Parts: sequence; C-alpha cells; structure tokens
Amino acid sequence: MSKESDKQEFLKVFQILVEEFLDLVREYKFPTESVEWIKKNLYHNVSGGKLNRGLSVVDTLKIVKNNKVSEEELFKARVLGWCIEWLQAFFLVADDIMDQSITRRGKPCWYRMDGVGNIAINDAFILESAVYCFLKKHFRNEPYYIDLIELFHETTFQTELGQLLDLTTAPEDHVDLSKFNLEKHRFIVIFKTAFYSFYLPVALALRMSGIKEESAYKQAKDILIPLGEYFQIQDDYLDCYGDPDVIGKIGTDIEDNKCSWLINQALDKASPEQRKLLDENYGKKNPENVAIVKKIFRDLEIEALFKKYEDDSYSRINKLISQLDDKSVLKREIFTTFMDKIYKRTK
Repeated sequence: MSKESDKQEFLKVFQILVEEFLDLVREYKFPTESVEWIKKNLYHNVSGGKLNRGLSVVDTLKIVKNNKVSEEELFKARVLGWCIEWLQAFFLVADDIMDQSITRRGKPCWYRMDGVGNIAINDAFILESAVYCFLKKHFRNEPYYIDLIELFHETTFQTELGQLLDLTTAPEDHVDLSKFNLEKHRFIVIFKTAFYSFYLPVALALRMSGIKEESAYKQAKDILIPLGEYFQIQDDYLDCYGDPDVIGKIGTDIEDNKCSWLINQALDKASPEQRKLLDENYGKKNPENVAIVKKIFRDLEIEALFKKYEDDSYSRINKLISQLDDKSVLKREIFTTFMDKIYKRTK
C-alpha cells in the first residue's frame, strides 16, 4: 500500500471516530446545537494536520510485525494514531489561548473563531476526554489496555510539565532574558514535544505488538527523545525563517518572549551592544522591535548555525540508530522512517 493510500485509510477512521464520539454525546440527550458545536470543534482542531504522529503508530506496527498485520490490527493502530492526534489537538487549542496565537494549520485559532473565545478552554478538555472514550471502546478487552491508559496519562503529564516551564521561564508580560539558557530550553523541548510526538507513537505500537521488555522501551526512548529535540529546534527555526503559507501559521516566538533555540544561541554569541538591544526588543509585539531582533539574528548568522546543528544532529542520531543490535525487536527502520519524515523539512 502506498503512503497516499495509507493516509486515505487513516482519514477514513477519523470519520468513524467522530461519529462514535458524537453518538456517545447524544446518549446523554445533549441538545442538537451543542452536538453540532462539538462536531465543529473536532473538524476544526483535530483534522488538517500533517498526521505524522498518528501515521507513525501504523508504520511502526507494520515494521515490528514484518507487514504481517491483520485488518483488525491495522484498524486498532489507526485508532491509536488518532488518539495521539486528538491529544495533540487538546494541547494546541490550549497552547494557542495561552500564547494568544493567531493562526493554526492555515486557519484562525479556535479561540479566535466567532462566538468561541474562552469556551475553547472547555472544548480542549472535551478533546482530551475523547481519547479515553476511544481507548475504552476499542481496547478495553485487550491485555495491554492499562498500558495504553498509563502511556497517555504519563505523556500528558510530561507535556504539561514542559508547557509549565515554557510559560514560567518566558511569561509574555515580563521579559527577563537572564532566565534563558540552553539547559532549560532542552528540558522544555523534551517534555513539551519529544515525548508525545516521538516516543508515544512507537511505544503504543510496541504495546500492541506484545513487546513487554522494558529494555526495548528504554532503547527506543534513547533514540526518539534526541529525534524529538531535533524536531522542536527545527520548529523554532521555522517559526522565524519558515514561509507562513507553507507551515500554516504565523510565527510569534519573538513577540511571545519564547525561550527558543534561536534566542539562546543569540544570547551566547551577542556582543554587549547586541545583548542590550535584545533585552530592549525581545518579547515586544511591535513589528519594529521584532525586526531589530531578526537583524541581530542575521548579524550573528544564527541561520547558518542552525544548518550546522541540523547536519550534526542527523549524523549523531543516525549513529545511535546504527548501534542497534541486528537481533533487537527494535528494527532500525522504525527510526529511519521518522528521520526521513523530518530531515530538512520546511513545514
């Protein structure tokens, strides 16, 4: 089956899950207009992404089982993939409110839609609750059901810890660049992005495959967390240098006082005069302030520094992958598939 066919089959499961969830809501005799609200929430926030996280569950299962996967297993893997996409939607709706972001996936952020506003906070909770409804319906009788529940709870907690450090290190209303450093940035990146975007899809597929050896999960984590760190640093780069029409959102890390890889590199290299300008202009909403920060990034050749970091990361992660034992249940293809999806990406 081609990648496009895989994606189309994956999208069909989204329609099934939407109807399942709406039917569950209707069982509570919920008013029709409220059911429609939830439907709009689902279509606006869950669909429209690149689907890399969700599809990675299916890809990993196929690799681990040498493509000997039944239709039922494929369906279940797609359900788990969509559970990650639903979880991400929950994170993104909440994150956009906290960051006062403008667009997401080429559309206005949900809280900016007419009549939504702070109702989006509750809508985010509904998105999260859907994950556990799907797990209960499709996996309750599986021996690994509790493992799935624990994985989603643990990953949600880790992501929320990353978000907390992100918000408290760089509050929008109080710019203090002395609080920034690469160690904090690394913690934010790993906890806010790497666990749910990279480790979770593989761990779910391994549980489905019946793999119980904790050593396999540790090995996977040792490769996937650095992969996730690299991915988020790419995101930091694209926020500043990417094409908004391609990435589907307007980058606001500078305006939002984000503890990004770019600003940390700039602080490390800046002259006293440049540091003063960064202190005065970073975290300001005015386009003129943003332009000054971006000029300092150019003067310090931060873009070239990222290109070198990207190449170095590619080599380092591939070395980790190559060190996997040929007899390991963790096949190298699991990780090279991830790398192929993200290396030198533009969105």
